[in-house]
Amino acid sequence: MSSPSEDRARLHGGGSESCAVTRVAPAVAKPASKPIAALETKLGALTVMDGDGLRREWRRLYRSHPPLHIRRDLLVLAIAWKLQEKVHGGLTAAQKRRLAGIAEELRKNGDLSAGPAIRLKPGLRLVREWRGETHDVLVLEEGFEWNGKRRRSLSAIAREITGTRWSGPRFFGLKPRPMPFGGEERADA
Repeated sequence: MSSPSEDRARLHGGGSESCAVTRVAPAVAKPASKPIAALETKLGALTVMDGDGLRREWRRLYRSHPPLHIRRDLLVLAIAWKLQEKVHGGLTAAQKRRLAGIAEELRKNGDLSAGPAIRLKPGLRLVREWRGETHDVLVLEEGFEWNGKRRRSLSAIAREITGTRWSGPRFFGLKPRPMPFGGEERADA
């Protein structure tokens, strides 16, 4: 078992034990930046660090105790993720919200086949040409405005424009057209 100072020294680029990180160099090698080189050294040190050292590193990076019964490989992956996040940057707030929404949908339904809901910001204008006439729809806080009248849904507007039942989001180009049977585009279409 190594001491905390040895683990820290190894992780931060020093110490008595050497640790090599193997990289496959591209055809034209570019000099690695200092933060990238330091990251590679730290990642390499994780593979030889003992369990106590990994738990200390977890506490340093996450500012909390690691889960009690976490496997070593998951501990290493989580620490490596955090180290890489510090160098390369993490997820944006929008990406985090999207992932949280996906997780909630999966928790509720156990299925993600429906896809995420389309969210339109108030003030957005949707424009669609239909049979030579241009239709302009304004997105409101609650509903839509078309031809000076408020409507509850895009589908209601699409129905009035076309005279048939349409998916409003599909009519206004917010959803892709369904793929033909078999999942491939036809060459003669």
